[in-house]
Amino acid sequence: MKQFFKMTLATICGIAIFITVMGFFFVISLLGMIASDSASTKVKENSVFVLKLTGSVNERSEEGSPIDAVLGMGDMESMGLDDLISSIRKAKDEEEVKGIYLEGGVASFDSPATAQQLRDALKDFKKSGKWIVAYADQYMQATYYVASVADKIYLNDGGSIDLKGLGGKSEYYKGLYDKLGIKYQAAKVGKYKSYVESNTRTDMSEYDREQRQVMYNGIWNYWLKEIGEGRKVTPEALNQLANDSIMAFADSKDYVKAKLVDKLMFPEEIKAEIKKRLKIDNDDDINQLSLSDMLNVKSKKKDDGEKIAVYYAYGSIVDNNTMDLLSGGGHNIVGKTTAEDLRKLADDEDVKAVVFRVNSGGGSAYASEQIRHAIKLVKAKKPVVVSMGGAAASGGYWISSPANYIFAEPMTITGSIGIFGLVPNFSGLVQDKLGIAFDGVTTNKYSDYETNLVLGKDNTAEMNFLQTSINRGYQNFLDIVSEGRGMKPAEVDSVGQGRVWLATDAVKIKLVDKLGSLDDAVKKAAELAKLSEYHTEAYPGKGSWMDQLFPSDNKGTYLDGKIQEELKTLLGEMYEPLMELRQTVKDGNRIQARMLEDIRVK
Repeated sequence: MKQFFKMTLATICGIAIFITVMGFFFVISLLGMIASDSASTKVKENSVFVLKLTGSVNERSEEGSPIDAVLGMGDMESMGLDDLISSIRKAKDEEEVKGIYLEGGVASFDSPATAQQLRDALKDFKKSGKWIVAYADQYMQATYYVASVADKIYLNDGGSIDLKGLGGKSEYYKGLYDKLGIKYQAAKVGKYKSYVESNTRTDMSEYDREQRQVMYNGIWNYWLKEIGEGRKVTPEALNQLANDSIMAFADSKDYVKAKLVDKLMFPEEIKAEIKKRLKIDNDDDINQLSLSDMLNVKSKKKDDGEKIAVYYAYGSIVDNNTMDLLSGGGHNIVGKTTAEDLRKLADDEDVKAVVFRVNSGGGSAYASEQIRHAIKLVKAKKPVVVSMGGAAASGGYWISSPANYIFAEPMTITGSIGIFGLVPNFSGLVQDKLGIAFDGVTTNKYSDYETNLVLGKDNTAEMNFLQTSINRGYQNFLDIVSEGRGMKPAEVDSVGQGRVWLATDAVKIKLVDKLGSLDDAVKKAAELAKLSEYHTEAYPGKGSWMDQLFPSDNKGTYLDGKIQEELKTLLGEMYEPLMELRQTVKDGNRIQARMLEDIRVK
């Protein structure tokens, strides 16, 4: 017995010591992170900015979890386009940064416009006379598009380039829901408003096929043009390569013959190439700067002059951002919060103009209207210029329309002027399959209309009311755009009907004023505000890693994200339809201004 107590005590002591030691290292790691965040990077002589195109690239960076940092998982985090562009500009201005080494990989961009903006920033970097060299074991299509701006493109001997064109198949769940006894009921306006089709059809409608084909053709042709200019190959020749074979399975030597790469190299050879460009000996080390290093380099640009606020609004537009287990996660534009932020900017006398950076495929019509109203309040006091990112469609266009001026990137997806209501009916599942019956009394004919919409066998009258509301909402949408853009409602309707447009076409139909970058939008805002000297400040402030440990009510926790990943793994192909079902049960009675699903490119 004495031996047992000794062993038990030793075990308890061991566990206590382990926890204490781990806690000590955790605290040390957090202190290190704090010190790292506050320290500035000193650029060494003859340095190279190493930019790794891996992971996901989104509109704006989000600070990673301290738990990931402690576990050494920081490289798995997503990158923000804002940080990438800022770092490239610093590299351009830093005299001791001699060039950029692009290391290709499997990168996912949240939109074609995101890849285009990154490439534009690299193209601007080259105006300094500095070099860009790209190397990869494998170039995914979007990564290669970005890398094509480089002076030289190298590929690992035996590597591949995935150049095959754009497109893909959408998923349609009606067959599944039919088996479950669930029927989706859609009330919508806009023959191109295809968001509901994944739940109401088993195939793609002719209108959705038409708009998608035009959109993908426009993006692909733009990419071919830019890749062709970078590689000195005609767009026609590149397109023929994509048509003739699956480039990902081609012999690596064929990439050289086709001028897609300059040379096949092994890793040690590319190091020698970089050293040659730096004019250093083979025995010397290369002074490398990572993305995090460049972010900590002090900017040479001074914050002089008047302030222009750049407000970032990206993600789905929602009424609130309450996080629960099956919410799906991701960054959202919360209607109430965003409207409050904009009102503060309107009243802030230090802010002389506002650039509203929008990257959203829409969402709640109610939340969109709250934000639009707030934009009008800002506009009444100071200029508002919209800069469209990857998408500013449906609700994203709704909140953009009142601005004084609208810029869009060439590959921005916009328009989608149309709304819908989507309500699942479970009567087939609950009554026919499960045998559950319903009966009761009401004081008025439609006292239980919500229940009847979801569970009633005959809800024709209720759906007619919903359709009437949707019709009224669409007319309101037309009037809103008409007022903001100085067009007649009939003109808006002719380019509306839920159709999405590439910005290159949207300019021609007056939905966008001019193609241009965020910088162009800032310059226009300064012009409208009559500012000769100015600086920008980004809003809202980014959440810190402390938010990951002590989240507020409207921010998901680190654990939420990990559970979400486990759910995706567990449910597999069933994850998307179940999340869609859950979301429409939660929000089905709300009017939605949302475009077709997001278009990510790899």
